Amino acid sequence: MTDLVVKDCGPGTSFQDFGRSGAQRYGVSNSGAMDRLALATANVLVGNGVGAAAIEFMLLGGSFICQDGPARVAVAGAPCAVYRDGQLVSAGSTINMQSGQILTLGPMQAGVYAYLAVSGGFAIAPQLGSISLHQRAALGGFEGRVLRAGDRIPLNRAELDNGVSIALPPVPLEPEAAVRVVLGPQDDHFTKAGLALFLASAYRISPDADRMGYRLTGPKIEHVSGYNIVSDGIVTGSVQVPGSGEPIVMMADRQTTGGYPKIATVISADLRLVAHRRPGQEVRFTAVAMAEAQQAARDRAALLDALAGQAAPVRGGLPPLEELLTLNLAGAAVDAFSPEHR
Repeated sequence: MTDLVVKDCGPGTSFQDFGRSGAQRYGVSNSGAMDRLALATANVLVGNGVGAAAIEFMLLGGSFICQDGPARVAVAGAPCAVYRDGQLVSAGSTINMQSGQILTLGPMQAGVYAYLAVSGGFAIAPQLGSISLHQRAALGGFEGRVLRAGDRIPLNRAELDNGVSIALPPVPLEPEAAVRVVLGPQDDHFTKAGLALFLASAYRISPDADRMGYRLTGPKIEHVSGYNIVSDGIVTGSVQVPGSGEPIVMMADRQTTGGYPKIATVISADLRLVAHRRPGQEVRFTAVAMAEAQQAARDRAALLDALAGQAAPVRGGLPPLEELLTLNLAGAAVDAFSPEHR
């Protein structure tokens, strides 16, 4: 059986799939990939179902040794340089690995999350129906934790084809797009001026942002009378406003209930737009009707269903020029006037 051995990786590297459902009654949130579209893209490139588990990277990449057999892998999401045995390969197509070869992902050049999928998936038992790691609960993932150097990850046996690679267009990050929200369910807990301020203002991602929630900094939103409510349900995308008046967008590893009023909910199709904003980057919100949010969800589902049909065979060689231009591939700078370089 082929294994992937972790040579090194960033501290936020974990297994994620489309998440677990049906466990919120027990206080367990969905977890799952922060960018489902990128996860689906990586999976389609290796012939998996769109929601299969993959390795999720946060800002930093890693290196993996293919051992005891071949494997087909693919990388999608935030742009990063990808190397096989030190040679640059395309992150937007399938990559054939032989036993002993090393796959290396550099740091994310833009955005936050990237995904590494493997044909056939990982031989790891799901917990509550999912392999997704919920780190705070030590649930799912690899032994209930993030990946680290030395981990040996078993792969499911997969029938590999003749090695022809396929490619998909890169997934756009849309760093300046407004994030669509449906107001409520507690928008009546805020003054009219507070609601208007929320929709008219530019907020920034604070350094206090992770898979549980993205705390924003910016204009303070005024409550009508106090900021406490009887705790009720929270969904991924809920926008809470605590006593500070600054919003918090709840993300994949959120808690399932909370006692701050929720001014709005980010629509499911736009959650990835928030996920890929880095600390200091701007977020603006625009309100849409429930019907538009539902149509966006249907459109996203249709896009995922159509991904496999959009893949096209690619030839070998270097990645496309457009992809190379997104990467910082310069080596270490040297001083031409220093003695050792004269």
